[in-house]
Amino acid sequence: MDQPLTVAALARQIGVAPATLRTWDRRYGLGPSEHIEGSHRRYSRADVARLVTMRRLITAGVAPSDAALRAKAHQGEISIPELVTEIVVAEELVAAICRASASLDRDFVLQALRQDLMKNGVIQCWQNVIVPVLIIVGADWARTGEGIEIEHMLSEIVKTVLRESVPEDFDAVNARPVLLACVGEELHSLALHALAAALAEREISSNFLGARTPLSALCGIINKSAPPALFLWAQLSENGNPIFFKELPDVRPAPKIILGGPGWNPEQCSEVTVATDLQRACEEISQAIGA
Repeated sequence: MDQPLTVAALARQIGVAPATLRTWDRRYGLGPSEHIEGSHRRYSRADVARLVTMRRLITAGVAPSDAALRAKAHQGEISIPELVTEIVVAEELVAAICRASASLDRDFVLQALRQDLMKNGVIQCWQNVIVPVLIIVGADWARTGEGIEIEHMLSEIVKTVLRESVPEDFDAVNARPVLLACVGEELHSLALHALAAALAEREISSNFLGARTPLSALCGIINKSAPPALFLWAQLSENGNPIFFKELPDVRPAPKIILGGPGWNPEQCSEVTVATDLQRACEEISQAIGA
């Protein structure tokens, strides 16, 4: 950015309201430095760097007055990984990611999740950070009817970081890949992305069929590849139909069938294994392949 920006243009660029920029100017002296006689004051490159730093610090949970002091003292923009390193409690990281999601700060969410994933691994990141964020964002949308764009952006970011965490090539401990699929018309596949990434951390390869996998597709790949384990996900009850594990082809050795998601009726699933969380799913699949 070489051209100085107006209040409105800068507000759009960094994701805050114009009134917020004026408040930061009035209270903390973080205003535009360039002024041409007879025209509105405009924000220079250095001004923008300070204000981006201010917004990121507030997103990370720093009080506005302290954020202003740090922003004015900092040279250039503060890096997101640098900020995330300062957040040591999972609940604080969840809150920061929710604030960043609300302002559609894709870079903050993306880099924060990448950093936590590298630091703590897939299972901890999924259970302690990603799932709580998804619950909060989903609850806000259900309560207000607004923010579906936030949920969609967040879902795509989560898929991106989980896919990135899976190496393109690794020496798998299982000769035949396990099979992961959403059954029926199930579209909610984030949990499968998390499971595939968590299995890859254990060097377990998988075939990822993703959303809306019909019974015919499950039968076809079981006949062709004889997977040692089969994980079926149903988020919604209308998709948790027992035919998806009762009408599978009879192959030898028979795959271990594991179900996941709140869509299954436990009373109908006594003959198969039900995994209540990502950790359990990984353990059941590891046992199935003898790892």
